[in-house]
Amino acid sequence: MMKGRRSGRFFPRKVGDMMLDIKRVLGSAKSHVREELSALATPWRESIDPDHVLSEHPRPQLMRDNYTMLNGLWDYAIVPLEQDGPLRKTAACESDEILAAMRQRSVPRDFDGQILVPFSPEAPLSGVGRTLAPDELLWYRRRIELPALEGDRRLLVHFGAVDWACAVFVDGALAGTHSGGYLPFDIDITPFANICVASEAELAVCAYDPTDAGTQLRGKQRLKPGGIWYTPQSGIWRSVWTEVVPAAYVSSLTLDGDAQGHLSIAAEIADPAGLVRGSAVLELAVSDPSRGAADGRPAEKIHVKRYASGRARATGRIRLEQPHLWSPDDPHLYRVEATLQLGANAGSLDTVSSYCAFRSVGVAPDDSGVARFFLNGSPLFLKGVLDQGYWSDGLMTAPADEALVHDIVEMKRAGFNMLRKHIKIESARWYWHCDRLGMLVWQDAVSGGGPYSLWHTSRKPTLLKASWGAFRDDTPRHRRALAADDEGYSREWIETCASMVHLLAGHPSIVTWVLFNEGWGQFDALEAAERVHRIDPSRPIDAVSGWYDQRCGDYLSHHNYFRPLTVDHRHGALRGYAAGRGCRAFIISEFGGLAQQTPDHMASPHAYGYGSFPTAAQWRDAVRRTLAEAAALEPKGLAGFVYTQLSDVEEELNGILTYDRRVNKLDDEL
Repeated sequence: MMKGRRSGRFFPRKVGDMMLDIKRVLGSAKSHVREELSALATPWRESIDPDHVLSEHPRPQLMRDNYTMLNGLWDYAIVPLEQDGPLRKTAACESDEILAAMRQRSVPRDFDGQILVPFSPEAPLSGVGRTLAPDELLWYRRRIELPALEGDRRLLVHFGAVDWACAVFVDGALAGTHSGGYLPFDIDITPFANICVASEAELAVCAYDPTDAGTQLRGKQRLKPGGIWYTPQSGIWRSVWTEVVPAAYVSSLTLDGDAQGHLSIAAEIADPAGLVRGSAVLELAVSDPSRGAADGRPAEKIHVKRYASGRARATGRIRLEQPHLWSPDDPHLYRVEATLQLGANAGSLDTVSSYCAFRSVGVAPDDSGVARFFLNGSPLFLKGVLDQGYWSDGLMTAPADEALVHDIVEMKRAGFNMLRKHIKIESARWYWHCDRLGMLVWQDAVSGGGPYSLWHTSRKPTLLKASWGAFRDDTPRHRRALAADDEGYSREWIETCASMVHLLAGHPSIVTWVLFNEGWGQFDALEAAERVHRIDPSRPIDAVSGWYDQRCGDYLSHHNYFRPLTVDHRHGALRGYAAGRGCRAFIISEFGGLAQQTPDHMASPHAYGYGSFPTAAQWRDAVRRTLAEAAALEPKGLAGFVYTQLSDVEEELNGILTYDRRVNKLDDEL
């Protein structure tokens, strides 16, 4: 999203082929000194219990009973890096070198105080209120119980996300490392549990996060936030828990059903002891909750095959006759129980609970030959809203599970059927709530790269619309212009994007992958779209949202904050798999952004947005008029829109909800 401000009358000017609102454009150039944000508490803050914070099972698609939540109060310490230490000498995104340096660290003796996990130290709910600098390390420490491990059972510690690189220690000994601030991971601490004579151990985590001093993936975080760039986050920012698992266990499970009743299964099996042999199977029992005990559908068996030392995989496809299809109006989910069996007479080794749904999505011509988004064989007009996933007291971490539900329900109540999760991978529970409540999701990849050029990512595409389709992103010169020339960044982006698609592919609510936004770190979008299409051919791809279209993917995707809303049918010669399909749908993937100040519910007096209205009623009228203008373009070929945005965020006051979620600005009684 571009930053800007409008007040009073606007003065349009003809630039290129459209009327450009110069007043809005000039507003985007205004700057100010960033002030400290006002403290805003969400409605859930008062009920937070440090002993039971975000205590719900973090992973609804892969559930076992043997788990212990570790959210709560931990010790923390922020320590400076040595002036000549190894971390000082590494490139900002060379994760291998950084992790090698972190392995050499020692747990400090002294700690600064306590932090409420999983809130990052920058978040008010953490109790710290401190930004981690690029020349500092963040340490965590707490005691954990070590359960008695019967037989060959194993003990895992799971992290929902740690930003950016981290090392994990048990009783001072290195247990594992990880880099990447938006993806979950686990570390097997069984060897430490087996040698520990006590029933407890010390778990410590060391985190390093350069934010935008580096080139790693960071989304909208900045050390100097302002406008559309937000307060950074560091360290643990999603749930932490331990789990006891069998010697061989299901480590991931993806269930993706289509409207014809086909259910694709992909399960990863962790097998460090080498127990899996040729007779191993994964048994799936799929049941319809609406039919209860009368379901009676027989379980299906998928063969398990070893493919590497300690790893095995089960892939297959089963069919259900006349499935109950999933849709936003009827978000029907099936229960699934998956059981790992080592042989016909060996009994079950591991059992996990999950769920699935049956629906098909795609982009295709309608009866008039206009490309549309289709759900279950019928065109569906997408009415979306941009969702940054930030809260005033938790930042990227929701203060409570109910807060996730609140946003989804409020947007459905406002008439939207889609959320575009913007430049962030959300918690697994958020996607589960979208699945069960019936909210479509466009999922963005996370951006990164070097410092963004204001000219290439904002000013030029704003003033010169002709540049949108005339700027290739696969040349060294243009990669530099879009801050995508660092090899460490491009490697991390490719790996994280692929991991995101694999991780989230089982969620029926996700109906489109969005790869690049407004040129932020954009590179090789054609290759990226082809790569994602090979991983997941069942979903459409918005390869380039905003501008610098590369004539690939399934959408021509424009942002329009400064011009009258229109439909653009000039796609050019399509490339990649889109060329074989012969069509792309046109979508306005960002627009609106009308700002309204709500006294006592603003984090900043500086209002970023694209409008200024004397009263809340005038703002509501303007928003509804803008949404109606977009919806009126459906007969002219518009496939959908994404309104900016779900909530205010820091200086941005263009949300439908206030930053603290206490006010829905569209409510008429205000």
